[in-house]
Amino acid sequence: MRGESVFDIAIDFYGDMRDDRISAVLQEVKGNSANVLVLDQKLVPWFPLHVSELDAIATRTLDAGAELKSDHPGFHDATYRQRRQMIASLANQHKHGSLPPLLEYTEEEIATWRTVYDNLEPMTNKFACRQYLDIVAEMRSEGVVTRDRIPQQRDVSAFLEEKTGFTVRPVAGLLSSRDFLNGLAFRTFFSTQYMRHHSLPLYTPEPDLCHEIIGHAPMFADPDFADFSQAIGLASLGASEEDVKRLATCYWFSVEFGLCREEGEVKAYGAGLLSSFGELEYACSPTRPAGGKLEAPAIEAWDPWVAAHRSYPITEYQPTYFCAESLQEAKERMRDFCEQGLKRPFHARFHELSQSVWVDRNVARSPP
Repeated sequence: MRGESVFDIAIDFYGDMRDDRISAVLQEVKGNSANVLVLDQKLVPWFPLHVSELDAIATRTLDAGAELKSDHPGFHDATYRQRRQMIASLANQHKHGSLPPLLEYTEEEIATWRTVYDNLEPMTNKFACRQYLDIVAEMRSEGVVTRDRIPQQRDVSAFLEEKTGFTVRPVAGLLSSRDFLNGLAFRTFFSTQYMRHHSLPLYTPEPDLCHEIIGHAPMFADPDFADFSQAIGLASLGASEEDVKRLATCYWFSVEFGLCREEGEVKAYGAGLLSSFGELEYACSPTRPAGGKLEAPAIEAWDPWVAAHRSYPITEYQPTYFCAESLQEAKERMRDFCEQGLKRPFHARFHELSQSVWVDRNVARSPP
C-alpha cells in the first residue's frame, strides 16, 4: 500500500486475458491502483484435475502392457500369452465409473495363488507390521481374501473404499512413474489382474495380482498409509521430471520396501517385501542366514531427503532399507518433504466430495 488509497496489487486468477469481461475488471482495478501486476500463467506437465481424467493415462502402459520379454517364464507358453492379452484388453476397456471386470480364474491360476498364499502366510505373520496383519484378518473374515479363491478386484476395491476412500483400478501393465503416482493423488491404485506363470509360482519379473492383492491392497485400508500414499501422488501432479523421479524413489523405499519399528523389532509395511517371502525374512529377521543369504542388509532411519537420491537394484534383494518409527512418522516426514523439498510452482489439494484437485495458482497444463 502506498498512501491512504493507492495500492500495488499482484493478481493471480483463472481466466483468459483475451476475455473482454476480464479486461474490463482489470481496467477498473488499475484505475484505483498505482501498479497492477498480473502474474504469468505457469506451464507445467499435464496432470488430471478430476478422477475421470485418469482414463487418459490408464492405457499408457510401458512395453505394450501384455507383451512379454524373451526371459519371461511365460514367453514360450502360447496359452498364457493369449490369456494375458485377454486380461489386458479388459483392463484397457475400463472407464471411470464402471466396476473392475469380473474374471473367471482357471484351476491352474488358483493353484498358483494357493502356492503363493501358503508360502507367504507364515512369513507375513512373523514379519509384517501390525496394521497389515489386522487388515488381512478382517479381509479374510469378510471373505474378500481367501486361500482357495482368487480375490476379485472389485471386491478388494469396495473393501478399501469403505475404509479409506481408496479404490483399485485395473491396468494392463506397468505405467510410467508419473502416471502411476498421479493416480494415487485421487486415492486410486492402478492394479494388474493377471497371474504370474505357473512354472515359477514363487517368482515374478513384474507386478502381478499376488503382488497387488497380498502386498499392496491391505495397507491402503490403513488411514496413515493411505494419506502417505496420496501425499506422494498429490506432489507428483505437474511436477518436473526430476521431482517425479525423486518421488518415485521415495515410493520405492517406502510403499514398496518400507520398514517400521514395533516394540523394538523391525516389521515390514512395503508391498515388495510383503509379497516376497525370501526378501521379507532377509529384511526383517534379526538372525542369519535369512532369505537364503548370510549377510544382513543396512537399515537406515526413514528420511525422504536421503532416500530420494539413493540408487537401488530392481532384480535382487535391496542392500539398504529405510525404517520409520511408525507409519504416522513415515507419513509426516513424507508430507514435509513434499511441501518443502520440491520445486513445483503451485500446491494441490484433493477435494473428496467432487473427486477433483484444486491448485492455488493459475497453471496451464501442457498437452498429455
